[in-house]
Order: sequence, then structure tokens, then C-alpha cells
Amino acid sequence: MGVAIASLLGATLFWAGNYIIGMTAVESVDPLSLVLLRWSVAVVPLLVTAQVVESPRWRQVLAAWPWLIALSAFGLLGYNFLLYAALEHTDAFNASLINAFNPALITLAAAVFLRERLTPTAAGGVLIALAGVLIVLSGGNPATLLDTGFGTGELLMIGAIAAWTAYTITGRLAPLLPPITATAVQAAVTVAVLAPISAITGGPTLPGTPGAVASLLFIAVFPSVLSYLLWNHALSVIPASSAGVFLNLITVFTAAFTILAGHSFTAAQVAGGLIVIVGVVLTNARGLRGRSVPQRPQKEIP
Repeated sequence: MGVAIASLLGATLFWAGNYIIGMTAVESVDPLSLVLLRWSVAVVPLLVTAQVVESPRWRQVLAAWPWLIALSAFGLLGYNFLLYAALEHTDAFNASLINAFNPALITLAAAVFLRERLTPTAAGGVLIALAGVLIVLSGGNPATLLDTGFGTGELLMIGAIAAWTAYTITGRLAPLLPPITATAVQAAVTVAVLAPISAITGGPTLPGTPGAVASLLFIAVFPSVLSYLLWNHALSVIPASSAGVFLNLITVFTAAFTILAGHSFTAAQVAGGLIVIVGVVLTNARGLRGRSVPQRPQKEIP
């Protein structure tokens, strides 16, 4: 159990790094190029890892191609493109606070589209988490949103969590496939789709400094490959419903990185973030008590 918990901590730590390093990377590489380059570097290690760890039946995997294309469009391509685009307009801490609402949004979407039961506690948790997000977005005064609306970065980040919600719901409807294998194929689909688009628009923007290259390699290796291995190892020991709560640590780790890097943060961000996390924990309280319906392994890859 200790190794599994350490694996969850490592996976969420690397995913938090995707926010911090991603904010640096988009200063020199545009979001579309960053998504293309990220998965171009990661796809081969993912395919090799899938073959060694899972020994998949490739014909059976490829037979699910419509689902894999949809998952790639929503997750590896859509979520990451919108995330990196958001990081051009807002800071990593703010983006991670909005992302913290995602588990509650997934619970709400599952109730609507999958007819999963939404308990009163879970419904209250969703509302509390939403209130926390509004506090973050408004700087502590939600009424101002009626006058000023949402910022560009915040709107893009809302789009990102909507894309990840669609990815998760689609994944629950799709045929059950080995998770690393499914991710590897989705990475290949993402590269195959983005490569011609990038070529038509003048080719990808390549990192021009050693720091930019290091940022790209970090994103391609740690959040894209190692986090998958750690997460799926943990899921072999810990139920997915319980492990999912660890995703809140992405926000905690991002906040810690923000403080260590000397970046400023506001009281509204801290208060709103705490409220979001409380709401998400309430939303998943049933799973934490071990009464949730058994779930298939989830491909959680921010």
C-alpha cells in the first residue's frame, strides 16, 4: 500500500509540473506545436511500455478505433491544447484551481449522461466546488462576473475541463482496453492528426533555447509517460474511486511550486481553492467510504 500511495504522489507531482513547466514552455512554443511535440516524443516510449507491461492484442485494440479517435480528440489533443492556450493568458496556479473542479464536473456529467446516481451529499459537493471556482474566477467577489465576465485564460481553462469531462465520460462508454495501450494509440492518433495541420500552417514552432528544450522533454517524459506508469501501478492496489481523490494534490503541488518560485497569489485564490477541494471531497465521499460502484481503471492524464 505504501508503494501505491508513493506512486500516486509521484504521478500527481509530475502532473502538477505540467502546469508549471507548461507555463514556461508556451513562452517560446505555441500551444498546438507543444501538443504535437509532446506526444511525438512520448508516443514511442508509450508504445514500448504498453507492449512490455500489457502485451495487448493489437487487433482487438485497433478494432475500437472510433472510440480511440474520440478519446484522442477530447483528451490528449483537446484538453492539452486548451490548457496550454490558457497558460498563455493566466498563471499555472489559477489554471490548476479551475482544474480542481473537474472531478465534481465529471460526477455531474455522469449523472446526466450515464444516469449514475447523484446523492444529496454529492450534489451539495458540486455546488460547493462551483462556489469555490467562482470565488477564484472573480477574485473573491462573484458579483463582478456579471459586469466583467470571464478572462480569456479562465474561459480556455473552463473549456479544458469540459473537454476532459467529455474524455472521461467517453472512456466509460468505450470498450475496456489496457490503459497504457489505449493512451499510446491515442498519442499516435494525436500526432497523425496534428502533423499535417502543423505542416499546412508552416510547421511546428521548435524550442529555440536549452531551457525550452528541457521544458519540452520534461513534459513529454514525466507527465506523459512516467505518470501513466505510476498511476496504473497504484490502481492495481487502490480502487479508482479512492485514487481519484489524490488528483486534488495537483492543485496543492502547483500552489507549493508557485510559492517556492516566488510568484504572487491572492487570498481569493487560496480560499477558493480550499473550497473547491472541500466540495470535490464531498462529491466523492461515497467512494472514499468504499461504497462506490466498482469502476474500470481510469486514464487520468492532465
